Amino acid sequence: MSLGPIMAGIAGSELDRVESEVLRHPCVGGVILFSRNYRCRKQLRALCDAIHALRQPPLLIAVDHEGGRVQRFRDGFSALPAAAQYGILHDRDPGMARRAARTGGWVMAVELRAAGVDFSFAPVLDLGRGVSTVIGDRAFHHAPDVVTTLARAFLAGMRDAGVGGVGKHFPGHGGVSADSHHALPVDRRSYEDLRLSDLVPFERLAASDLAGIMPAHIVFECLDARPAGFSRRWIGDVLRDELGFQGIVFSDDLDMAAAAVGGDHVDRARAALDAGCDMVLVCNDWPAAVAVVEGLKTGPDPVRAARMARLHGRSATSFEQLASDAVYRSAVAGLSSLVRGPELGLGDDRLA
Repeated sequence: MSLGPIMAGIAGSELDRVESEVLRHPCVGGVILFSRNYRCRKQLRALCDAIHALRQPPLLIAVDHEGGRVQRFRDGFSALPAAAQYGILHDRDPGMARRAARTGGWVMAVELRAAGVDFSFAPVLDLGRGVSTVIGDRAFHHAPDVVTTLARAFLAGMRDAGVGGVGKHFPGHGGVSADSHHALPVDRRSYEDLRLSDLVPFERLAASDLAGIMPAHIVFECLDARPAGFSRRWIGDVLRDELGFQGIVFSDDLDMAAAAVGGDHVDRARAALDAGCDMVLVCNDWPAAVAVVEGLKTGPDPVRAARMARLHGRSATSFEQLASDAVYRSAVAGLSSLVRGPELGLGDDRLA
């Protein structure tokens, strides 16, 4: 049975019978985990093993685990710097910043693999323009060249640990103040402006560095009146044809307020897939996820299956082995100086 195009969130720290049955449906291809699914490392490993055992090929298991305020698993995992901390370091010492970003990507990914998670929805490729509070310190820097450099290093560290990276939020969330979790942002800049700024990291990393890309639930009026995640022009014409991206395209969460322009959840899923997404996310509304599973009629897709295969986690080691690994211990110690606490009031478990 090939993997289907739906990635769903589950309720708690263990699978129940109904969840297991739904996740075996041919339209399902993955599970996204949140803080609500985590109690401890042993429990998380058992949960991931149970999800992977449901079917063959195994369902993909993903998480938003960027560092800073978007880090779903904390107790028992290393505290990871927010992306902006690498950018601050880059302004002082570019070489050290690149090494730190690669180390950060590796530590994040090697710990996820020890827990059984396949990949993280990281890194953020948005520009830190100081406009979007939902992006904020999740962005590496305000300069496209620096974002590209640090993201490439971070992605290299992820690959060293056997994990593919997913860049977000195409073509760029940094230029709007509205939060797409709660409203539909509209970016009125010209395509030429976007091409010279926000699109640069996606363009430079699309060909070989990224296994996946997540479009934003933002309307960019220069090309389409629909949000980018529902737009054939953005996904097909720009991302696939112009930038040459051959990896998997994930929708952002269809539960978000900005996605409501697509209709009910089944209509949203169809619209995203019709626009060119390979996999749609329904993260925080289990009844809606079930409705999408039951209402979405789609058969096997060998192209989608090949893209998904790139995101199955590869090499893995245990937390016990990591604890005795001098390289790992040194890496964690080196990152600790970049870590600052989450910004008060911004630790929203829904941020993606």
